[in-house]
Amino acid sequence: MFDFDREVDRRGTWSVQWDGTADRFGVADLLPFTISDMDFASPPAVLDALRERVDHGVFGYTDWRLGEFREAVGDWYASRYGAAVDTGTMVYAPSVLSQLSQLLQMWTEPGDGIVVHTPTYDGFRKAVTGLGRELRPVPVDGPDAPELLERELARPDSRMLLLCSPHNPTGRVWREDELKEFARLAERHGVAVVSDEIHADLTGDGHRHVPWTAIAPPGRGHRWALITSGTKAFNFPALSGSYGFIGDPDERGAFTRRMETGEGLASPAVLSLTAHIAAYRHGAPWLDALRGYVDGTMALIRERLAAGLPEVDWNPPQAGYLAWIDLRPLGIEEAALQEELVSAERVAIMPGGVYGTPGFVRLNVGCPRAKAERGVDALIRAATRLRSRPVRGTMQE
Repeated sequence: MFDFDREVDRRGTWSVQWDGTADRFGVADLLPFTISDMDFASPPAVLDALRERVDHGVFGYTDWRLGEFREAVGDWYASRYGAAVDTGTMVYAPSVLSQLSQLLQMWTEPGDGIVVHTPTYDGFRKAVTGLGRELRPVPVDGPDAPELLERELARPDSRMLLLCSPHNPTGRVWREDELKEFARLAERHGVAVVSDEIHADLTGDGHRHVPWTAIAPPGRGHRWALITSGTKAFNFPALSGSYGFIGDPDERGAFTRRMETGEGLASPAVLSLTAHIAAYRHGAPWLDALRGYVDGTMALIRERLAAGLPEVDWNPPQAGYLAWIDLRPLGIEEAALQEELVSAERVAIMPGGVYGTPGFVRLNVGCPRAKAERGVDALIRAATRLRSRPVRGTMQE
């Protein structure tokens, strides 16, 4: 029904991924596998709804609380996750990171500790440190992870647990028992919780995403927020628009006042509302087909890596279209690998150091399979050449 093999030329569209490689990598016209948007056109149902709204021709001030938006969100959570959400607790903002910025300013002070899992999405790091808060990383996995998490949450000046659920860049889907333990620890130590769930709709088969609204304690006196958007899964981030749930009515009111008065954002982007409603009402078949296509691409990457770099024991992520690949067994330098990828292979792949974990790469395969093949093959060739040269250091932290 949907042709994900069709290549759409994104050059010259002001694309951060395609037109902005010189800003991050110092070289233009690279084949990019970088920022987490996809090369696929948005679902036909979304495009049809946008055309109809554009044809209306009037784009006056709008209110997200009018019309179908909240109802569409509630129905999506019920059908997709079997979760009943109180749409009366919803808030709206231009982006997930703008919501995070407001919540950081509401619930923390400069110098406070913000606990995050590492590797860490670089947008989190920029938001936290840019506001003068201290990033306190704990590992995603490992036998010591629970103990280290509680140790950081128990520090007197730790004020927030910032979750990425599912996790970016690893693609980890948190189990329900893990989320309940996070909630218990947050309550025990008086720490607010913000759960960024923008990757939730891309959860793979065999795994279950549990929204924070199903975990968090209800009512007043509990500082928590779920922040998310349909822009990631249905690929319309440039339309902007995000929403969230805040359980405490006083905190929810304070958030809304900050957005509508302090930030002057009382009227949302109408095309974002249009796209969200269409995606949640009619986009499920496209999304399921997309997930199946990405699963096939991930299987191909696993096969190519096993054949070309057998020391790299890599498994596909539990959610999303980002392949988080541990290259440390190869013993090559991250800087050297990036130089080889850019200069010799003419590809742009995100280095793990961006996320606080050198030695990895994050390969975006939200793209036609032919492009993904070019990316993984370039990675294998570059790594293979470097292994044949004298080693000046390692990729270990």
